[in-house]
Order: sequence, then C-alpha cells, then structure tokens
Amino acid sequence: MKVLITGVAGFIGYHLAQRLLTDGEQVYGIDNLNDYYDVNLKKARLAQLTPNSNFQFQLLDLNNRQGILQLFQSQNFDCIVNLAAQAGVRHSLENPFAYVDTNLVGFANILEATRHTQPQHLVFASSSSVYGANTKIPFSLKDNVDNPVSLYAATKKANELMAHSYSHLYSLPITGLRFFTVYGPWGRPDMAYFKFVRAIQQNKPINVFNYGKMQRDFTYIDDVIEGVVRVMHQPPILQHKNDNSNARYKIYNIGNNKPVELLSFIEIIEKAMGKSAQKNFLPMQPGDVPCTYADVDELIQDIGFKPTTTIEEGIENFVRWYKDFYQYQNQKVSQSSL
Repeated sequence: MKVLITGVAGFIGYHLAQRLLTDGEQVYGIDNLNDYYDVNLKKARLAQLTPNSNFQFQLLDLNNRQGILQLFQSQNFDCIVNLAAQAGVRHSLENPFAYVDTNLVGFANILEATRHTQPQHLVFASSSSVYGANTKIPFSLKDNVDNPVSLYAATKKANELMAHSYSHLYSLPITGLRFFTVYGPWGRPDMAYFKFVRAIQQNKPINVFNYGKMQRDFTYIDDVIEGVVRVMHQPPILQHKNDNSNARYKIYNIGNNKPVELLSFIEIIEKAMGKSAQKNFLPMQPGDVPCTYADVDELIQDIGFKPTTTIEEGIENFVRWYKDFYQYQNQKVSQSSL
C-alpha cells in the first residue's frame, strides 16, 4: 500500500512508519515539526526513517488547506493514518487555540481531502481522554462520552463526530482509535514516565499528582502499532444501526486492559533505573482524571488482537533506550564543542 502518515515525526507516527517500511509498504509522511516538545527528538526520529527509499517526507501543516488537498490529489494514497494533533491535556489549558487550529481545523482539512480523493481507508487517532471522569470501568465503547474535562478531550470527541458525519455523507470508510496512555522508546518528553525517568536520572524530585491515587492503562508502543496495522487492513463495512446511519465507521479502544496504580508504576521505574525517586505529593491537576481502563472486547472480536506487553518489560525497554539515546546526544554535544 501507499500510506500517508500525518505527524510522522511524532512518537506513534514514527513507530508506525518504521513498521510499515519493514513490511515493505510505501510511506509518505508529513509533519510541521512544532516546538511543543524537543524538535531535536523529532528530527532524530526522522533521521531513522529517511534512509529508506520507500519513505518520503514533506514539511507540511494540517492547517494548510490547499497544501493538504494538493498532496492528496498528487499522491493517490491507499490509506491515510492521521496521527498529527496538538497533544497534552495540561497544555490545552494554556494554549487552547493550538488545539482548535490543529485538532479541529486541521482534521477538517484531512476529511475534505479524503472526500475528494476517496482512499480505501482513513484511520485517525482519538484518545481515552474522551471518557472524561467516567467512574464506570472498564471504559466501554458503549459509554457516554459527552462530558470531556479538558479542551484536548473535547477536540478528540469532536474529531469522532466529524469523522462519523463524513463517513455517513460520503460513504467513507473511517476508523477512530482511542489510545490509552501510550509509552515506550522514542516517546514524548511531556509524558509522566519520561519526566520520571529524566528526574530520577538527574537526582531531581518528581511530582506525584492526586497524591499517587491514580491508575493508568499504560499501553506499550509495539502493541499500539500492531493494533493500528491490523485496523488499517480492515476498513469498516456499512453498519446497519437503529440510528439510520449510512456510515462505514468504527471506533476501537486500544489499551492494555490492565490499569496500574501510579505509585506501583513509579516503583517499576525505580527498579529499572536502579535508583529511588524523590517524590513531591500534589493534588489533582485540572483536566486530569483518576483512572483509565480500556475495554478491548471489540478489538479482540473484530481484529483478533489484544495488547500483551507487561509494564515491567515496557519500562525496561524505555529506560534502556533513554540511557542510550541521551548518552549519544550528550556525546555529540561534547564533540561539537571541541
């Protein structure tokens, strides 16, 4: 297949590109390389991809409506995987328009370009954050998701509604994936596990919100990518529902189906690091939720897959990558200053 990955320099986008290239697919990636977190990390990911002759990259923002449409028309993609988004719950409290511009306007541009070019499948990233402060666990696709507790969550819920309307109106095969706390090598520095490892390495304290009384359904990156690839190859068929929808549309949870308490998670990191963390216990942050827990029954039923990587194995892999990557980066800086 010829696949477009938006946000290809991001954490999930990079890993998906690596997997598809290994599988022999053609990958066209776009990214705007914004500075929400370290751009050098994004460039380092791209540097892993660019030597492959089946990979092409274009610096392009989803906000560029004409540029997105021209790209779709010129390349004739078989499948679109939209992973580009302004991420981060807390950042949405400080910079709301970044979320409107990318997650709403940018996604509308993707939908319009998809309508005009009719690829075989559009897959897009949603988020477990759409469940808000849901107290019923595990989080089921049948649960009400009309009460987001952050603007980020609201934009992801909006994406699902926008995608459904386009699927209904234009018979587009579209699948949304609600990711649950994805972690692993080459991850995002704004994520808690990344911050914890960095702080422990530097002998600095870590902030433990809600006094550690939180649970997260941590999902290892390789499991997420396996789920995405399987979904890509299985466009949804027409769903005959009671709502009279003509949509070829589906949503899945992709989570580990096994939430971990925050303090236990920190203990696993401490063991992998061989060092104890200094902990600052703090109250819950605005926009945060006490628990995430994915019901993956439909993923198993339709796609035949369930994540299997243990949190211990995943954290060990991340810590190993972190130490290797930043040791190499520090060596490069030292050599360039000579």
